[in-house]
Amino acid sequence: MKFPWDIHKKAWDLGLLNGFVPEKYGGSALSLFEDCLVIEEFAYGCSGIFNAIHTNDLAGAPVIIAGNDEQKKKYLGRLIEEPIIAAYCVTEPSAGSDVAGLKTKAVKKGDEWVINGNKMWITSAGVASWYFVLARTDPDPKASTGKAFTGFIVDAKTPGVTPGRKEINMGQRCSDTRGVTFEDVVVKQENVLGEVGAGFKYAMGAFDKTRPVVAAAAVGLAQRCLDEATRYSLERKTFGTEIVNHQAVAHMLADMAIGVEVSRLMTQRACWEIDNKRKNTYYASIAKCIASEVANKSAADAVQIFGGNGFNTEYPVEKLMRDAKIFQIYEGTTQIQKLIIARELTARFKQMM
Repeated sequence: MKFPWDIHKKAWDLGLLNGFVPEKYGGSALSLFEDCLVIEEFAYGCSGIFNAIHTNDLAGAPVIIAGNDEQKKKYLGRLIEEPIIAAYCVTEPSAGSDVAGLKTKAVKKGDEWVINGNKMWITSAGVASWYFVLARTDPDPKASTGKAFTGFIVDAKTPGVTPGRKEINMGQRCSDTRGVTFEDVVVKQENVLGEVGAGFKYAMGAFDKTRPVVAAAAVGLAQRCLDEATRYSLERKTFGTEIVNHQAVAHMLADMAIGVEVSRLMTQRACWEIDNKRKNTYYASIAKCIASEVANKSAADAVQIFGGNGFNTEYPVEKLMRDAKIFQIYEGTTQIQKLIIARELTARFKQMM
């Protein structure tokens, strides 16, 4: 369950990480479509490895959206110059999907800001070199989310930043997930990301770029489930024949294949939209929603096809089932995705009326 630094460094050496960074700042400037092809293959091998070494995509997205040239050179450039990790620091113990409920505060004192608060479930918190942090800067509890929060870039070694213990999760266990405490953390004005009060917009805007990434990873896991189940069904015999010849099993495999192919196409559509500079919120949420659900159903069906063996750690599918669950939770739960899809759908329909 240790952080896979050896794999991370090798992937970095091969140029398989940080594909989102523009060429101007030293990156390969892969399209999101291309980046997600890489992501799917990582997650096929192990979605925990994917989650551990690809947090830069999420942490770097607000910098891409709102960072000035100096911030991009410094913080995106560092990701290219050395194999370091960045983390997206938004979720709190009492505020996950309800981002408006964030309690972490930043108060301006002269030319600096002082941050106090607690974050929770932060991926790569214990290994990150810098964080994107969202904090409330408007003390008025009635202030709108669009004006109440500000984004900051915080170096992990800043005095007062304290990562908590590594959480032992159900799945994707090599991912370094922790809480982070900010106690009188002083941040310079130059590390304010974009406009004061506009942080919520930047934090949420990042998801249009990263939800297709999560969807691609879910597709990778689902494809692995399908491959493992198909292989096993061609080897395992019951009632005198391979179990693939039993219609019940064959139909399960067919359903898995349908789900994988549809999820992959939906993910690619979400990527295509943003690569062509079109608003992709609708498609990103659909991709994330369907791919997450398909990954979980595929994992459950793979365990079923393996029978008793599927419940045993000597076989691969029990890990796939544990790893799959988080796809329905992080970067917006399935239920949140459906709220977004419905909102976008009705907005589109109203425009046509």
